[in-house]
Amino acid sequence: MPALELRGVSKRFGPIRALDGVSLSVEAESMVAIIGPNGAGKSTLFALVSGELHPSDGAILLAGRDLHRLAPERRARLGLGRTFQSARGFAGLTVRENVELALVRRGRREEEVREALAEVRLLELGERRAGALAQGERKRLELAMVLAQRPKLLLLDEPTAGMGAEERVAIMELIVGAIGRRGLTMVFTEHDMETVFAHARRIVVLDRGAVVADGSPRAVRADERVQEIYLGSARA
Repeated sequence: MPALELRGVSKRFGPIRALDGVSLSVEAESMVAIIGPNGAGKSTLFALVSGELHPSDGAILLAGRDLHRLAPERRARLGLGRTFQSARGFAGLTVRENVELALVRRGRREEEVREALAEVRLLELGERRAGALAQGERKRLELAMVLAQRPKLLLLDEPTAGMGAEERVAIMELIVGAIGRRGLTMVFTEHDMETVFAHARRIVVLDRGAVVADGSPRAVRADERVQEIYLGSARA
């Protein structure tokens, strides 16, 4: 059974079709990148899967469960974890308190908080205010908050946004390590093509709301249409 499945999913905003009949099946414990130029529909796709938006047509299934009209918190309880391009958290709370807050619904346990912070190498910064963290540390905190909720599927929106080369490598090592230890499925968007081709086992390319390529990194890199789409910006 696929970890995530989209069946003919479309999203219209008035006359604008942000997604156009997207069908996609993601196998469990896979690492899939969704890429495409600005306006391709990546953010809309993530918002539909996480429940911030609802599709105009089609169906979205999480481990075979139809997510139709389920609120984001219900999807989270079913095993969906989501991070954002701009890391979210409560700046006035400590690092530890942010993770504790993420566990409120399922009952906070101190060992789970410590485990999540240790997994992203933030345990020693547990009493620091989140607002005082650097960009890479804020991204790691958001990841800890998601991992603490024991997700089965991770939706990571630009996990390396705003980072330098060394920070990008470091956070992807943490993410890939967590996925391997926990047996998670990851679907991620990313503008840094070096990161995409280094970590994705499968790449799906969107353009103008439609899937234009779907395959291994080697196949996608060689795809003439993908090269045409990225020509002049970030040629694949």
